Amino acid sequence: MKKAIKIILIVILSLFIVLIIAWLTANEPLPEGEPGPRAEALADRMLLALNDSAYQNLELISWKYPRGPHKYDWYKQKDTVEVRWDNMRVLLCTTTLDGSAFLDNEALSGSEKEKALYTAWDFFANDSFWLIAPFKVRDPGTERKVVETDRGLALLVTYTSGGVTPGDSYLWILDENDRPIAWKFWVQKIPIGGLETSWGDWQQYKGVWLGTSHEVGPVEIKLEIQNIN
Repeated sequence: MKKAIKIILIVILSLFIVLIIAWLTANEPLPEGEPGPRAEALADRMLLALNDSAYQNLELISWKYPRGPHKYDWYKQKDTVEVRWDNMRVLLCTTTLDGSAFLDNEALSGSEKEKALYTAWDFFANDSFWLIAPFKVRDPGTERKVVETDRGLALLVTYTSGGVTPGDSYLWILDENDRPIAWKFWVQKIPIGGLETSWGDWQQYKGVWLGTSHEVGPVEIKLEIQNIN
C-alpha cells in the first residue's frame, strides 16, 4: 500500500514538474496587435475564403465529437440544438438556454433538468467552437487586432463576453489564401499561453469550408460531420 502511494506521489510530482517546465519554456504573452481597418480587412478576407455567406444560411449541422462521444443536431436558423451523450438527450435553445432533458427517454425536472441543460450548453459551446470558430470572429463582444508574425499577418480575436469562458483570445495564422492553418490561444482553462493547434483537413459542405482536424502535439482532434443542410 505504501509503495503504491509512493508511486502515485512520484507520478503527480513528475506531472507537476513537466507542467512547470512547459510553462517556463512555452508560455507566451498575449501579443498587443493593432485594431482598426487592417484587422477588419483581414477578418473579411478570412471569412470570404471560407464562404461565410453560405455558412450564415445553413439550416442544420450534425456532427459527432470524439470526446464522450457527444453528438449534435444543430438547427442554426431556429437557434436550437439536440445534444446526446451516454443515456442523456437534451433539446436546448442556444439563445435562452431553456429546453427539455431526458434520461433513458424519461423527462427530467427540477435541479436534475437544470444541471442537464447547463451540461449540454457547456458541451455545445466548447465543442461547436472547434468546428465553427472561424465564423465567430465578429460575434457580439469580440475585439479584433492584426498582429505581424514571422508567418505573415495574423488575426487576434478576443471574446470579451459570451460563451462559457469570456476573456479568451485566439490568434489565427492564415495561409496565402487567407484560410486558417493554425491558431494560438490564451484561455482561462489552460495556464500556458500561446499554445498552438493546427486547423486542417478542410472540407467543403454546401459551399462552406470547415476544418475537421486539429493537432495539439501528438494529440489529434477529429470531428465527424454527419449531415449539413
